[in-house]
Amino acid sequence: MSKTVALFNMSGGVGKSTLTMNLGFHLAENFKKRVLLIDMDPQASLTTFMGLEPFELPKTVYDSLLAHEPLPIVSNIFGCDLLPTNIILTQAELELSSELRREYRLQDILEKAREEYDVILIDSPPSLGLLSINCLVAAQYLLIPIQTEYKSVEATMNLLQTTYEIAQKVNRSLKIAGAIPTMYDDRTSQAKRALQTIEELFASLKGNQSFAEATVFPPIPRRTDFANATAEHVPLAKYAPRNPAIAQLEEIAAVVERLP
Repeated sequence: MSKTVALFNMSGGVGKSTLTMNLGFHLAENFKKRVLLIDMDPQASLTTFMGLEPFELPKTVYDSLLAHEPLPIVSNIFGCDLLPTNIILTQAELELSSELRREYRLQDILEKAREEYDVILIDSPPSLGLLSINCLVAAQYLLIPIQTEYKSVEATMNLLQTTYEIAQKVNRSLKIAGAIPTMYDDRTSQAKRALQTIEELFASLKGNQSFAEATVFPPIPRRTDFANATAEHVPLAKYAPRNPAIAQLEEIAAVVERLP
């Protein structure tokens, strides 16, 4: 039976898709896990980063969510399988609105897949609509990437309260695995203050059962190698094996691997 982790933040551009790709790679490469990546963001960044052309795909997660078709899994990309998407997924918000069990549709279509994978990572959309709620319902754990800038941290404070309220209604067992500070530049006072705020915020939430085991991971530094690697459709470790950020990615993957 697999563990399911959603990478989620209502703010876009915080590195969700890049982290999903790289964590999947390290879980497969370092820990020999059977990994399924799911692209639930209609922008299809993860699908693109994995080297696929979204508009050329005959089937996507949309077809499984709406038409109950078999999962159109693309196998063995850097050791991971991928459930891809494209912009058509935006229609799902409206089309699912009148469906029964609409919040549970992703959980339902993953029922059989859970037996075939050790870890399922979900790249969630940067919103709090029906697609995101499906991600929250299907997941056992959340990883929250947070850009180390004041506006992103402020948005995340609101996100955490909203996430907790929704979780209590639709998925009481959902736990926060941790926060991943991203795009960190230790030369700026803004980044240092943002990181301190993130650490203080999560420390203050330790009394909440959903946040009790949450970790604030070492920050992922801002590096051009990340952008270059995604442009080449490869994980960072394949593009720049000596990049210091690889150690942080491996540490996060190790924590995910140990989740019960």
